[in-house]
Amino acid sequence: MPVLSELRYSFTRFGKIFSVLLALVLFAFVSSASVSGFLLYEVLRPPRNAAPLDLSVMMGRPTTFPFRPAGGGSREGWFFPGLRGGPVIVVCHGYLSQRADVLTLVTALQDREFNVFLFDFIGHGTSTGIPSLGYRETDELHSAVQALATRDDIDKQHFGIWGVDMGGYAALEVAASDPRIGAVAVDDVYNDPRDMLQIEIAKSGLTALPGVRTLADFGFRMIEYRFRKEPPLSSHLDRTAGIPKLFVESDDRRALADDTESLFTKAPDPKMLLRERLSYRDMSDDDRKSYESQIVNFFLQNMSPH
Repeated sequence: MPVLSELRYSFTRFGKIFSVLLALVLFAFVSSASVSGFLLYEVLRPPRNAAPLDLSVMMGRPTTFPFRPAGGGSREGWFFPGLRGGPVIVVCHGYLSQRADVLTLVTALQDREFNVFLFDFIGHGTSTGIPSLGYRETDELHSAVQALATRDDIDKQHFGIWGVDMGGYAALEVAASDPRIGAVAVDDVYNDPRDMLQIEIAKSGLTALPGVRTLADFGFRMIEYRFRKEPPLSSHLDRTAGIPKLFVESDDRRALADDTESLFTKAPDPKMLLRERLSYRDMSDDDRKSYESQIVNFFLQNMSPH
């Protein structure tokens, strides 16, 4: 009987230890799930502070130009006229940015007689909705090019695209599928929207918690379930063969710079790589002017309005 009593006591003690461990595991899982859910919400619900701009007093004589994204609804962009019958450069802002933030580049391009078009991606600036870090933004950019090609005052067969991070991802995706893209410049671009998600949640400092990265990635994939089979950009970058490409990487966004350099290495010719000390949004006025001059020269060399 003493033996049975000892076994019963041991089993009870084991059960208590198991219950405590199970409770700790469940607590850790719930904590990690809650943190990952919060971080995912923060990334996909960025603050929108649309700049109030009056086109009637803006330089460059811009006009509004509507188009319909593939997902439905309507969107309105700004068209800055250049040389009649000339190519259009579509300027794509990045994550946590808006079209009003890239107007100096628009002016630099328009001064060299390029037609220029820009709009707010979903969930940014004046556009409502939830960003997808590149998936739906690619569809939006493609829809914008399709709509612009119906105009009779531009070259319908030659478009250029400049884009930074999220806008750069969309730019390369469209360049890989649309033969009308004649040149593309991308700044701090990444290979997959899931990469951008991980870069953004890492800024919180909470990714040391077990499972946060995995759970956030899982949640993002469920939200963007329609794109679950979308391959990374590098898998079809070969389709941009023959299209002049300018890759720009900045030292202050190291994770994105590594992705950019990797994509540059895998990209077919013709291609160029430019390194900058600061990212576009953090440049001083003089640095930005120099940077924009290089972007303009790239497009002039590869698809001049004349």
